[in-house]
Amino acid sequence: QVQLVESGGGSVQAGDSLRLSCAASGRSIRTYAMAWFRQTPAKEREFVAVTSWRNDVTYYSDSVKGRFSISFDNAKSTVDLQMISLKPTDTAVYYCAASAVLQMLYNGEYYSASQEYDIWGQGTQVTVSS
Repeated sequence: QVQLVESGGGSVQAGDSLRLSCAASGRSIRTYAMAWFRQTPAKEREFVAVTSWRNDVTYYSDSVKGRFSISFDNAKSTVDLQMISLKPTDTAVYYCAASAVLQMLYNGEYYSASQEYDIWGQGTQVTVSS
């Protein structure tokens, strides 16, 4: 069984940067699709970004494209989310998620659907003030 633990959240000003990290333990997450989602009390869980364990295919939501970067560190078994030019609208709890259905990335389908991921971390809060 894989366990995921997020870290790196915090409170920043608009325009600042943050780096979130998701540490995996238990069985290896190689061959998994690793994603970040976010959620506010007013919204459903929203897809942010996803990568394969090889980092050979990545997808981003339109709202973060060009500002966020996801990367998979095989040596450390971590998935990082580098966030720059943060906006107040980025304020949310950020969740790391894993799916064994790696093929969906190469098919370009379903990767943004939270129900495709069956392993989740506990979340880390990101608050961006204007």
